Amino acid sequence: MSLSAKSILICAMLAVMALSVSAIAQSPATAPNTQPVSAAQPHADSYQLSGVQLHHAIAITRVRHILTIVGILWSLLTLWLFLALGFAAKLERYCQGRFHLSFFQGAFYFIFFFLIMTALDLPLSLYGHHVEQHFGVSVQTWSSWFGDFTISLALELIFGTLLLLLFNWIVRRSPRRYWFWSWLIIAPLIVFGTVVSPYVEQLYDKVEPLNQHHAALSTKLDPLVARTGTDIPDSRRYIALVSDKSTGYNAYVTGLGATKRMVIWDTAAAHMPDDEILFMMGHESGHYVLHHLPKQIVIDIFITLIAVFLTAKLGERLHARYAAKWQLGEYSSRAGFTVLFLALSIVSQFLSPAMNAVSRHYEHEADIYGQEAIHSLVLNPQQTAIRAFNDLGAAWLEDPNPNLFFDIWFGNHPSTTDRANFAAHYDPWANGGHGQFFDK
Repeated sequence: MSLSAKSILICAMLAVMALSVSAIAQSPATAPNTQPVSAAQPHADSYQLSGVQLHHAIAITRVRHILTIVGILWSLLTLWLFLALGFAAKLERYCQGRFHLSFFQGAFYFIFFFLIMTALDLPLSLYGHHVEQHFGVSVQTWSSWFGDFTISLALELIFGTLLLLLFNWIVRRSPRRYWFWSWLIIAPLIVFGTVVSPYVEQLYDKVEPLNQHHAALSTKLDPLVARTGTDIPDSRRYIALVSDKSTGYNAYVTGLGATKRMVIWDTAAAHMPDDEILFMMGHESGHYVLHHLPKQIVIDIFITLIAVFLTAKLGERLHARYAAKWQLGEYSSRAGFTVLFLALSIVSQFLSPAMNAVSRHYEHEADIYGQEAIHSLVLNPQQTAIRAFNDLGAAWLEDPNPNLFFDIWFGNHPSTTDRANFAAHYDPWANGGHGQFFDK
Protein backbone atom coordinates (compact mmCIF):
# COMPACT_ATOMS: atom_id res chain seq x y z
CA MET A 1 0.00 0.00 0.00
CA SER A 2 2.72 2.46 0.97
CA LEU A 3 4.90 1.49 -2.02
CA SER A 4 1.93 1.98 -4.32
CA ALA A 5 1.25 5.42 -2.86
CA LYS A 6 4.90 6.37 -3.33
CA SER A 7 4.90 5.14 -6.92
CA ILE A 8 1.77 7.11 -7.78
CA LEU A 9 3.21 10.21 -6.14
CA ILE A 10 6.50 9.93 -8.03
CA CYS A 11 4.71 9.37 -11.35
CA ALA A 12 2.48 12.40 -10.74
CA MET A 13 5.47 14.57 -9.96
CA LEU A 14 7.30 13.44 -13.09
CA ALA A 15 4.21 14.14 -15.19
CA VAL A 16 3.72 17.69 -14.00
CA MET A 17 7.43 18.42 -14.23
CA ALA A 18 7.31 17.19 -17.82
CA LEU A 19 4.45 19.60 -18.53
CA SER A 20 6.48 22.44 -17.03
CA VAL A 21 9.57 21.56 -19.05
CA SER A 22 7.41 21.36 -22.17
CA ALA A 23 6.09 24.87 -21.52
CA ILE A 24 9.63 26.19 -21.16
CA ALA A 25 10.86 24.31 -24.21
CA GLN A 26 8.24 26.04 -26.34
CA SER A 27 9.76 29.40 -25.45
CA PRO A 28 13.38 30.37 -26.13
CA ALA A 29 15.43 31.57 -23.20
CA THR A 30 15.48 35.30 -22.75
CA ALA A 31 18.23 37.52 -21.44
CA PRO A 32 17.66 39.34 -18.13
CA ASN A 33 15.57 42.49 -18.42
CA THR A 34 18.17 45.22 -18.02
CA GLN A 35 16.26 47.85 -19.99
CA PRO A 36 12.73 49.21 -19.67
CA VAL A 37 10.51 46.31 -20.63
CA SER A 38 7.22 47.95 -21.44
CA ALA A 39 5.86 46.45 -24.64
CA ALA A 40 2.65 48.43 -24.39
CA GLN A 41 1.79 51.29 -26.64
CA PRO A 42 2.14 54.59 -24.76
CA HIS A 43 -1.54 55.31 -25.10
CA ALA A 44 -2.96 51.80 -24.90
CA ASP A 45 -6.29 51.47 -23.13
CA SER A 46 -5.46 48.16 -21.47
CA TYR A 47 -2.59 45.85 -20.57
CA GLN A 48 -0.95 44.59 -23.74
CA LEU A 49 2.02 42.44 -24.67
CA SER A 50 3.09 41.25 -28.09
CA GLY A 51 5.58 39.05 -29.88
CA VAL A 52 8.19 37.13 -27.92
CA GLN A 53 7.26 38.86 -24.68
CA LEU A 54 3.65 37.69 -24.95
CA HIS A 55 4.85 34.17 -25.74
CA HIS A 56 7.08 34.22 -22.66
CA ALA A 57 4.30 35.54 -20.44
CA ILE A 58 1.94 32.76 -21.51
CA ALA A 59 4.60 30.09 -21.02
CA ILE A 60 5.82 31.22 -17.60
CA THR A 61 2.25 31.69 -16.35
CA ARG A 62 1.45 28.12 -17.33
CA VAL A 63 4.46 26.86 -15.37
CA ARG A 64 3.61 29.06 -12.37
CA HIS A 65 0.10 27.63 -12.30
CA ILE A 66 1.36 24.06 -12.52
CA LEU A 67 3.85 24.65 -9.71
CA THR A 68 1.14 26.23 -7.55
CA ILE A 69 -1.16 23.23 -7.83
CA VAL A 70 1.67 20.72 -7.51
CA GLY A 71 3.01 22.57 -4.47
CA ILE A 72 -0.31 22.34 -2.66
CA LEU A 73 -0.85 18.66 -3.49
CA TRP A 74 2.76 17.81 -2.71
CA SER A 75 2.54 19.51 0.69
CA LEU A 76 -0.65 17.65 1.60
CA LEU A 77 0.68 14.30 0.41
CA THR A 78 4.02 14.60 2.17
CA LEU A 79 2.29 15.49 5.44
CA TRP A 80 -0.10 12.56 4.99
CA LEU A 81 2.71 10.12 4.22
CA PHE A 82 4.80 11.45 7.12
CA LEU A 83 1.95 10.47 9.42
CA ALA A 84 0.57 7.41 7.61
CA LEU A 85 3.93 5.68 7.11
CA GLY A 86 4.74 6.05 10.79
CA PHE A 87 7.57 8.57 10.46
CA ALA A 88 5.97 10.91 13.01
CA ALA A 89 5.72 8.13 15.60
CA LYS A 90 9.28 6.93 14.88
CA LEU A 91 10.67 10.46 15.12
CA GLU A 92 8.99 11.00 18.48
CA ARG A 93 10.36 7.73 19.84
CA TYR A 94 13.81 8.66 18.57
CA CYS A 95 13.76 12.05 20.31
CA GLN A 96 12.46 10.47 23.51
CA GLY A 97 15.31 7.98 23.43
CA ARG A 98 17.98 10.60 22.78
CA PHE A 99 16.92 13.34 25.21
CA HIS A 100 15.77 13.14 28.82
CA LEU A 101 14.14 16.55 29.21
CA SER A 102 10.70 17.00 27.63
CA PHE A 103 11.67 20.44 26.30
CA PHE A 104 14.55 19.05 24.25
CA GLN A 105 12.47 16.10 23.09
CA GLY A 106 9.88 18.51 21.69
CA ALA A 107 12.39 21.02 20.36
CA PHE A 108 14.34 18.47 18.36
CA TYR A 109 11.16 16.76 17.16
CA PHE A 110 9.92 20.02 15.63
CA ILE A 111 13.36 20.95 14.31
CA PHE A 112 13.66 17.58 12.55
CA PHE A 113 10.09 17.93 11.30
CA PHE A 114 10.83 21.36 9.77
CA LEU A 115 14.03 20.06 8.16
CA ILE A 116 12.27 17.03 6.67
CA MET A 117 9.38 19.05 5.24
CA THR A 118 11.77 21.69 3.92
CA ALA A 119 13.92 19.05 2.22
CA LEU A 120 10.84 17.54 0.57
CA ASP A 121 9.68 20.96 -0.67
CA LEU A 122 13.14 22.02 -1.85
CA PRO A 123 13.04 20.44 -5.36
CA LEU A 124 9.93 22.44 -6.28
CA SER A 125 11.46 25.64 -4.88
CA LEU A 126 14.66 25.06 -6.85
CA TYR A 127 12.73 24.37 -10.01
CA GLY A 128 10.59 27.48 -9.50
CA HIS A 129 13.70 29.64 -9.24
CA HIS A 130 15.15 27.99 -12.33
CA VAL A 131 11.99 28.89 -14.27
CA GLU A 132 12.15 32.54 -13.17
CA GLN A 133 15.82 32.63 -14.19
CA HIS A 134 15.09 31.05 -17.56
CA PHE A 135 12.62 33.78 -18.48
CA GLY A 136 14.79 36.58 -17.12
CA VAL A 137 12.45 37.64 -14.33
CA SER A 138 15.05 36.58 -11.77
CA VAL A 139 18.77 37.33 -12.08
CA GLN A 140 19.58 36.09 -8.60
CA THR A 141 22.56 33.76 -8.43
CA TRP A 142 22.18 30.38 -6.83
CA SER A 143 24.51 31.34 -3.98
CA SER A 144 22.37 34.40 -3.23
CA TRP A 145 19.20 32.33 -3.50
CA PHE A 146 20.51 29.78 -1.03
CA GLY A 147 21.52 32.65 1.25
CA ASP A 148 17.91 33.88 1.38
CA PHE A 149 16.72 30.29 1.74
CA THR A 150 19.03 29.79 4.73
CA ILE A 151 17.74 32.96 6.42
CA SER A 152 14.13 31.81 6.00
CA LEU A 153 14.95 28.35 7.31
CA ALA A 154 16.79 29.75 10.33
CA LEU A 155 13.85 32.01 11.23
CA GLU A 156 11.47 29.09 10.85
CA LEU A 157 13.60 26.79 13.00
CA ILE A 158 14.04 29.33 15.78
CA PHE A 159 10.67 31.03 16.05
CA GLY A 160 8.59 28.21 14.59
CA THR A 161 10.00 25.67 17.01
CA LEU A 162 9.42 27.92 20.03
CA LEU A 163 5.82 28.61 19.01
CA LEU A 164 5.04 24.96 18.35
CA LEU A 165 6.48 24.00 21.71
CA LEU A 166 4.16 26.55 23.28
CA PHE A 167 1.09 25.42 21.32
CA ASN A 168 1.84 21.76 22.03
CA TRP A 169 2.05 22.61 25.74
CA ILE A 170 -1.31 24.39 25.53
CA VAL A 171 -2.90 21.28 23.99
CA ARG A 172 -1.70 19.26 26.97
CA ARG A 173 -2.89 21.84 29.49
CA SER A 174 -6.26 22.57 27.89
CA PRO A 175 -7.45 19.67 25.70
CA ARG A 176 -10.81 21.32 24.96
CA ARG A 177 -10.02 25.02 24.62
CA TYR A 178 -6.48 24.86 23.30
CA TRP A 179 -7.53 26.38 19.96
CA PHE A 180 -8.89 29.49 21.71
CA TRP A 181 -5.79 30.02 23.89
CA SER A 182 -3.59 29.53 20.85
CA TRP A 183 -5.57 32.16 18.99
CA LEU A 184 -5.07 34.62 21.86
CA ILE A 185 -1.34 34.23 21.34
CA ILE A 186 -1.45 34.44 17.56
CA ALA A 187 -3.56 37.64 17.47
CA PRO A 188 -0.93 39.99 18.99
CA LEU A 189 1.77 38.25 16.94
CA ILE A 190 -0.03 39.40 13.78
CA VAL A 191 0.24 43.01 14.95
CA PHE A 192 3.84 42.52 16.06
CA GLY A 193 4.74 41.03 12.68
CA THR A 194 3.38 44.11 10.92
CA VAL A 195 5.47 46.44 13.11
CA VAL A 196 8.75 44.56 12.65
CA SER A 197 8.26 43.65 8.97
CA PRO A 198 10.62 46.41 7.72
CA TYR A 199 13.44 44.95 9.81
CA VAL A 200 12.75 41.42 8.61
CA GLU A 201 12.81 42.62 4.99
CA GLN A 202 16.28 44.05 5.55
CA LEU A 203 17.56 40.55 6.30
CA TYR A 204 17.02 39.76 2.63
CA ASP A 205 17.51 43.04 0.77
CA LYS A 206 19.84 45.97 1.35
CA VAL A 207 17.86 49.15 1.96
CA GLU A 208 19.33 52.66 1.82
CA PRO A 209 17.91 56.21 1.97
CA LEU A 210 16.22 57.14 -1.31
CA ASN A 211 17.77 60.61 -1.40
CA GLN A 212 21.26 59.08 -1.56
CA HIS A 213 20.45 57.48 -4.90
CA HIS A 214 17.54 59.47 -6.37
CA ALA A 215 17.33 62.82 -4.59
CA ALA A 216 15.17 64.38 -7.33
CA LEU A 217 12.64 61.52 -7.14
CA SER A 218 12.44 61.82 -3.36
CA THR A 219 11.72 65.54 -3.75
CA LYS A 220 8.95 64.79 -6.26
CA LEU A 221 7.27 62.61 -3.64
CA ASP A 222 6.82 65.63 -1.31
CA PRO A 223 3.64 66.92 -3.01
CA LEU A 224 2.17 63.39 -3.00
CA VAL A 225 2.92 62.96 0.70
CA ALA A 226 1.32 66.35 1.41
CA ARG A 227 -1.72 65.59 -0.75
CA THR A 228 -2.32 62.19 0.83
CA GLY A 229 -1.39 63.19 4.37
CA THR A 230 0.68 60.03 4.90
CA ASP A 231 3.30 61.94 6.91
CA ILE A 232 6.30 59.99 5.63
CA PRO A 233 9.26 62.43 5.65
CA ASP A 234 12.29 62.24 3.42
CA SER A 235 14.19 60.44 6.18
CA ARG A 236 11.80 57.48 5.95
CA ARG A 237 11.90 56.99 2.18
CA TYR A 238 14.13 54.16 1.09
CA ILE A 239 15.38 52.35 -1.96
CA ALA A 240 15.73 48.57 -1.92
CA LEU A 241 18.76 47.38 -3.87
CA VAL A 242 17.31 44.30 -5.56
CA SER A 243 18.62 44.65 -9.11
CA ASP A 244 21.06 41.78 -8.46
CA LYS A 245 18.07 39.54 -7.75
CA SER A 246 15.15 40.60 -9.92
CA THR A 247 14.22 42.56 -13.03
CA GLY A 248 10.70 43.16 -11.70
CA TYR A 249 9.43 46.49 -10.45
CA ASN A 250 7.90 47.20 -7.07
CA ALA A 251 7.19 49.95 -4.55
CA TYR A 252 5.37 49.81 -1.25
CA VAL A 253 4.67 51.40 2.11
CA THR A 254 5.49 49.11 5.02
CA GLY A 255 5.61 49.13 8.79
CA LEU A 256 3.32 50.63 11.38
CA GLY A 257 3.63 53.78 13.46
CA ALA A 258 7.29 54.68 13.96
CA THR A 259 8.40 51.95 11.54
CA LYS A 260 6.23 53.21 8.65
CA ARG A 261 8.28 53.90 5.51
CA MET A 262 8.16 54.20 1.73
CA VAL A 263 10.28 51.71 -0.20
CA ILE A 264 11.00 51.75 -3.93
CA TRP A 265 12.92 49.02 -5.70
CA ASP A 266 16.00 50.28 -7.52
CA THR A 267 14.79 48.51 -10.67
CA ALA A 268 11.65 50.68 -10.69
CA ALA A 269 13.56 53.87 -9.89
CA ALA A 270 15.99 53.17 -12.73
CA HIS A 271 13.50 52.26 -15.46
CA MET A 272 10.03 53.60 -14.66
CA PRO A 273 9.17 57.27 -15.33
CA ASP A 274 8.71 59.40 -12.23
CA ASP A 275 4.99 59.94 -12.87
CA GLU A 276 4.41 56.17 -12.83
CA ILE A 277 6.31 55.87 -9.56
CA LEU A 278 4.11 58.65 -8.16
CA PHE A 279 1.07 56.58 -9.12
CA MET A 280 2.54 53.48 -7.47
CA MET A 281 3.25 55.38 -4.28
CA GLY A 282 -0.20 56.99 -4.46
CA HIS A 283 -1.63 53.49 -4.56
CA GLU A 284 0.46 52.40 -1.58
CA SER A 285 -0.42 55.57 0.32
CA GLY A 286 -4.06 54.69 -0.21
CA HIS A 287 -3.61 51.55 1.86
CA TYR A 288 -2.67 53.73 4.82
CA VAL A 289 -5.09 56.61 4.29
CA LEU A 290 -8.00 54.19 3.82
CA HIS A 291 -6.91 52.25 6.92
CA HIS A 292 -6.48 49.03 4.99
CA LEU A 293 -3.68 47.90 7.27
CA PRO A 294 -5.64 47.96 10.56
CA LYS A 295 -8.71 46.61 8.76
CA GLN A 296 -6.64 43.77 7.34
CA ILE A 297 -5.17 43.04 10.76
CA VAL A 298 -8.67 42.78 12.25
CA ILE A 299 -9.82 40.53 9.39
CA ASP A 300 -6.70 38.38 9.69
CA ILE A 301 -7.30 37.97 13.41
CA PHE A 302 -10.93 37.00 12.79
CA ILE A 303 -10.03 34.59 9.97
CA THR A 304 -7.34 33.11 12.20
CA LEU A 305 -9.97 32.42 14.87
CA ILE A 306 -12.05 30.52 12.30
CA ALA A 307 -8.96 28.75 10.99
CA VAL A 308 -7.71 27.52 14.37
CA PHE A 309 -11.20 26.35 15.36
CA LEU A 310 -11.74 24.41 12.13
CA THR A 311 -8.19 23.08 12.27
CA ALA A 312 -8.75 21.83 15.82
CA LYS A 313 -12.00 20.09 14.92
CA LEU A 314 -10.57 18.48 11.78
CA GLY A 315 -7.39 17.53 13.62
CA GLU A 316 -9.37 15.86 16.39
CA ARG A 317 -11.36 13.84 13.85
CA LEU A 318 -8.25 12.76 11.98
CA HIS A 319 -6.59 11.74 15.22
CA ALA A 320 -9.64 9.82 16.44
CA ARG A 321 -9.82 7.90 13.16
CA TYR A 322 -6.15 7.25 12.44
CA ALA A 323 -4.26 7.47 15.75
CA ALA A 324 -4.09 3.71 16.24
CA LYS A 325 -3.30 2.96 12.60
CA TRP A 326 -0.56 5.59 12.48
CA GLN A 327 0.72 4.81 16.00
CA LEU A 328 0.41 8.45 17.03
CA GLY A 329 -0.31 8.03 20.72
CA GLU A 330 -2.16 10.78 22.59
CA TYR A 331 -3.42 13.88 20.76
CA SER A 332 -1.11 16.00 22.92
CA SER A 333 1.96 13.94 22.02
CA ARG A 334 4.31 15.37 19.40
CA ALA A 335 3.28 12.82 16.79
CA GLY A 336 -0.41 13.32 17.61
CA PHE A 337 0.02 17.07 17.53
CA THR A 338 1.45 16.78 14.00
CA VAL A 339 -2.03 15.89 12.74
CA LEU A 340 -2.85 19.59 13.19
CA PHE A 341 -0.37 20.50 10.45
CA LEU A 342 -2.25 18.35 7.96
CA ALA A 343 -5.57 19.77 9.17
CA LEU A 344 -4.29 23.34 8.90
CA SER A 345 -3.03 22.75 5.35
CA ILE A 346 -6.48 21.55 4.31
CA VAL A 347 -8.40 24.31 6.10
CA SER A 348 -6.17 27.09 4.77
CA GLN A 349 -6.82 26.08 1.17
CA PHE A 350 -10.56 26.52 1.64
CA LEU A 351 -10.19 29.84 3.47
CA SER A 352 -7.73 31.39 1.03
CA PRO A 353 -10.34 32.46 -1.60
CA ALA A 354 -12.21 34.54 0.99
CA MET A 355 -9.03 36.14 2.27
CA ASN A 356 -7.85 36.87 -1.27
CA ALA A 357 -11.22 38.41 -2.15
CA VAL A 358 -10.81 40.91 0.70
CA SER A 359 -7.26 41.67 -0.43
CA ARG A 360 -8.38 42.25 -4.04
CA HIS A 361 -11.05 44.67 -2.80
CA TYR A 362 -8.47 46.69 -0.89
CA GLU A 363 -6.10 46.69 -3.85
CA HIS A 364 -8.86 47.96 -6.13
CA GLU A 365 -9.67 50.76 -3.68
CA ALA A 366 -5.99 51.65 -3.55
CA ASP A 367 -5.86 51.77 -7.36
CA ILE A 368 -8.71 54.29 -7.33
CA TYR A 369 -7.04 56.29 -4.59
CA GLY A 370 -3.68 56.28 -6.39
CA GLN A 371 -5.17 57.51 -9.65
CA GLU A 372 -7.03 60.28 -7.85
CA ALA A 373 -4.00 61.19 -5.71
CA ILE A 374 -1.91 62.06 -8.78
CA HIS A 375 -4.76 63.97 -10.47
CA SER A 376 -3.18 67.36 -9.91
CA LEU A 377 0.43 66.11 -9.97
CA VAL A 378 0.74 64.59 -13.47
CA LEU A 379 -0.60 65.64 -16.86
CA ASN A 380 -2.78 62.58 -17.51
CA PRO A 381 -3.58 60.32 -14.53
CA GLN A 382 -5.37 57.77 -16.73
CA GLN A 383 -2.49 57.25 -19.13
CA THR A 384 0.01 57.31 -16.28
CA ALA A 385 -1.83 54.48 -14.50
CA ILE A 386 -2.21 52.48 -17.73
CA ARG A 387 1.49 52.79 -18.53
CA ALA A 388 2.41 51.87 -14.96
CA PHE A 389 0.35 48.69 -15.13
CA ASN A 390 1.80 47.83 -18.52
CA ASP A 391 5.36 48.31 -17.28
CA LEU A 392 4.69 46.32 -14.11
CA GLY A 393 2.96 43.50 -15.99
CA ALA A 394 5.67 43.33 -18.63
CA ALA A 395 8.46 43.29 -16.06
CA TRP A 396 6.88 40.37 -14.20
CA LEU A 397 5.65 38.68 -17.41
CA GLU A 398 1.99 38.66 -16.37
CA ASP A 399 -0.32 36.98 -18.89
CA PRO A 400 -2.70 39.56 -20.45
CA ASN A 401 -5.39 36.83 -20.53
CA PRO A 402 -5.52 35.66 -16.90
CA ASN A 403 -7.08 32.42 -15.74
CA LEU A 404 -10.30 33.18 -13.83
CA PHE A 405 -9.96 30.22 -11.46
CA PHE A 406 -6.44 31.16 -10.41
CA ASP A 407 -7.45 34.81 -10.07
CA ILE A 408 -10.30 33.94 -7.70
CA TRP A 409 -8.61 31.18 -5.70
CA PHE A 410 -5.02 32.40 -5.46
CA GLY A 411 -4.94 36.03 -6.57
CA ASN A 412 -4.54 38.59 -3.79
CA HIS A 413 -4.47 41.40 -6.41
CA PRO A 414 -6.80 41.97 -9.34
CA SER A 415 -5.22 40.86 -12.59
CA THR A 416 -3.04 43.40 -14.36
CA THR A 417 -5.48 43.33 -17.27
CA ASP A 418 -8.45 44.21 -15.04
CA ARG A 419 -6.50 46.96 -13.31
CA ALA A 420 -5.37 48.55 -16.57
CA ASN A 421 -8.86 48.33 -18.07
CA PHE A 422 -10.36 50.03 -15.04
CA ALA A 423 -7.73 52.79 -15.13
CA ALA A 424 -8.50 53.42 -18.78
CA HIS A 425 -12.15 54.16 -18.04
CA TYR A 426 -11.87 55.87 -14.67
CA ASP A 427 -12.06 59.64 -15.00
CA PRO A 428 -14.50 61.05 -12.41
CA TRP A 429 -13.61 64.65 -13.33
CA ALA A 430 -14.52 64.27 -17.02
CA ASN A 431 -17.94 65.94 -16.63
CA GLY A 432 -17.19 68.28 -13.77
CA GLY A 433 -17.53 65.62 -11.10
CA HIS A 434 -15.16 64.68 -8.31
CA GLY A 435 -13.42 61.53 -7.18
CA GLN A 436 -14.32 59.11 -4.44
CA PHE A 437 -11.49 60.33 -2.23
CA PHE A 438 -10.48 63.75 -3.63
CA ASP A 439 -12.65 66.68 -4.68
CA LYS A 440 -10.08 67.98 -7.15
